[in-house]
Amino acid sequence: QVQLVESGGGLVQAGGSLRLSCAASGRTFSSYVSSYAMGWFRQAPGRQRECVAAISASGTFVYYADSVKGRFTISRDNAKNTETLQMNSLKPEDTALYYCAAVISNDGGSIYSNPERYEYWGQGTQVTVSS
Repeated sequence: QVQLVESGGGLVQAGGSLRLSCAASGRTFSSYVSSYAMGWFRQAPGRQRECVAAISASGTFVYYADSVKGRFTISRDNAKNTETLQMNSLKPEDTALYYCAAVISNDGGSIYSNPERYEYWGQGTQVTVSS
Protein backbone atom coordinates (compact mmCIF):
# COMPACT_ATOMS: atom_id res chain seq x y z
CA GLN A 1 0.00 0.00 0.00
CA VAL A 2 1.11 3.55 -0.74
CA GLN A 3 0.23 6.63 1.27
CA LEU A 4 0.60 10.14 -0.11
CA VAL A 5 0.42 13.27 2.03
CA GLU A 6 0.44 16.75 0.53
CA SER A 7 1.52 19.94 2.28
CA GLY A 8 2.33 23.51 1.44
CA GLY A 9 -1.00 24.88 0.32
CA GLY A 10 -2.38 28.17 1.55
CA LEU A 11 -3.60 31.62 0.68
CA VAL A 12 -1.42 33.83 -1.48
CA GLN A 13 -1.87 37.00 -3.48
CA ALA A 14 -1.74 36.97 -7.25
CA GLY A 15 1.85 36.98 -8.44
CA GLY A 16 3.04 35.13 -5.37
CA SER A 17 4.56 31.68 -4.98
CA LEU A 18 3.86 28.46 -3.15
CA ARG A 19 5.73 25.20 -2.93
CA LEU A 20 3.72 22.03 -2.59
CA SER A 21 5.27 18.86 -1.26
CA CYS A 22 4.09 15.27 -1.39
CA ALA A 23 5.52 12.75 1.03
CA ALA A 24 5.13 9.15 -0.05
CA SER A 25 5.30 6.18 2.27
CA GLY A 26 4.53 2.51 2.39
CA ARG A 27 6.68 -0.54 2.16
CA THR A 28 5.99 -1.04 -1.51
CA PHE A 29 6.73 2.54 -2.43
CA SER A 30 9.91 2.76 -0.37
CA SER A 31 11.26 -0.39 -1.94
CA TYR A 32 10.34 0.50 -5.50
CA VAL A 33 10.14 4.28 -5.53
CA SER A 34 11.91 4.46 -8.85
CA SER A 35 9.07 2.42 -10.38
CA TYR A 36 6.34 4.97 -9.64
CA ALA A 37 5.37 7.75 -12.01
CA MET A 38 3.85 10.71 -10.19
CA GLY A 39 1.75 13.73 -10.88
CA TRP A 40 0.03 16.79 -9.49
CA PHE A 41 -3.63 17.37 -10.20
CA ARG A 42 -6.06 20.07 -9.23
CA GLN A 43 -9.79 20.39 -9.01
CA ALA A 44 -11.75 23.59 -8.65
CA PRO A 45 -15.44 23.60 -7.62
CA GLY A 46 -17.65 22.56 -10.50
CA ARG A 47 -14.74 21.54 -12.68
CA GLN A 48 -13.11 18.26 -13.61
CA ARG A 49 -9.87 17.15 -12.09
CA GLU A 50 -7.01 18.14 -14.35
CA CYS A 51 -3.36 17.27 -14.53
CA VAL A 52 -1.14 20.22 -13.73
CA ALA A 53 2.19 18.43 -14.06
CA ALA A 54 3.53 14.90 -14.19
CA ILE A 55 6.94 13.33 -13.88
CA SER A 56 8.30 9.97 -14.94
CA ALA A 57 9.55 7.38 -12.46
CA SER A 58 13.13 8.19 -13.36
CA GLY A 59 12.51 11.92 -13.09
CA THR A 60 13.85 12.40 -16.59
CA PHE A 61 10.61 13.34 -18.33
CA VAL A 62 8.01 15.88 -17.30
CA TYR A 63 4.67 17.16 -18.53
CA TYR A 64 2.98 20.48 -17.87
CA ALA A 65 -0.47 21.70 -18.68
CA ASP A 66 -0.38 24.66 -21.05
CA SER A 67 -1.94 26.85 -18.40
CA VAL A 68 1.04 26.45 -16.05
CA LYS A 69 4.01 26.17 -18.42
CA GLY A 70 6.75 28.55 -17.46
CA ARG A 71 5.26 29.12 -14.02
CA PHE A 72 5.21 25.69 -12.33
CA THR A 73 8.06 23.24 -11.87
CA ILE A 74 7.66 19.61 -10.85
CA SER A 75 10.49 17.61 -9.33
CA ARG A 76 11.08 14.51 -7.27
CA ASP A 77 13.68 13.17 -4.89
CA ASN A 78 13.57 9.38 -4.96
CA ALA A 79 16.02 9.14 -2.08
CA LYS A 80 13.58 11.03 0.14
CA ASN A 81 10.35 9.68 -1.39
CA THR A 82 9.12 13.18 -2.10
CA GLU A 83 7.60 15.06 -4.98
CA THR A 84 7.34 18.84 -5.15
CA LEU A 85 5.53 21.43 -7.20
CA GLN A 86 7.02 24.90 -7.22
CA MET A 87 4.35 27.38 -8.25
CA ASN A 88 5.35 30.90 -9.24
CA SER A 89 3.43 33.85 -10.66
CA LEU A 90 0.22 32.45 -9.26
CA LYS A 91 -3.08 33.59 -10.71
CA PRO A 92 -6.59 33.55 -9.23
CA GLU A 93 -7.50 30.83 -11.72
CA ASP A 94 -4.93 28.56 -10.07
CA THR A 95 -7.21 28.37 -7.04
CA ALA A 96 -8.13 24.73 -6.46
CA LEU A 97 -7.60 21.67 -4.32
CA TYR A 98 -4.29 20.17 -5.36
CA TYR A 99 -3.65 16.43 -5.25
CA CYS A 100 -0.54 14.32 -5.44
CA ALA A 101 -0.88 10.99 -7.26
CA ALA A 102 1.27 7.96 -8.02
CA VAL A 103 1.09 4.91 -10.28
CA ILE A 104 3.39 2.00 -10.95
CA SER A 105 5.18 2.53 -14.22
CA ASN A 106 6.40 -0.24 -16.49
CA ASP A 107 9.39 1.84 -17.46
CA GLY A 108 11.25 4.79 -16.14
CA GLY A 109 10.26 7.16 -18.89
CA SER A 110 6.47 7.16 -19.11
CA ILE A 111 4.43 10.08 -17.86
CA TYR A 112 0.69 10.09 -17.36
CA SER A 113 -1.67 13.05 -17.49
CA ASN A 114 -4.92 11.07 -17.37
CA PRO A 115 -6.14 10.89 -13.75
CA GLU A 116 -7.76 7.51 -14.45
CA ARG A 117 -4.30 5.99 -14.83
CA TYR A 118 -3.32 6.75 -11.26
CA GLU A 119 -3.72 4.25 -8.45
CA TYR A 120 -2.83 6.25 -5.36
CA TRP A 121 -4.00 9.68 -4.28
CA GLY A 122 -3.38 12.05 -1.42
CA GLN A 123 -6.12 13.91 0.41
CA GLY A 124 -5.31 17.21 -1.24
CA THR A 125 -4.10 20.61 -0.13
CA GLN A 126 -6.01 23.84 -0.81
CA VAL A 127 -4.42 26.61 -2.82
CA THR A 128 -6.22 29.94 -2.89
CA VAL A 129 -4.94 32.87 -4.92
CA SER A 130 -6.51 36.24 -4.25
CA SER A 131 -6.65 38.99 -6.84
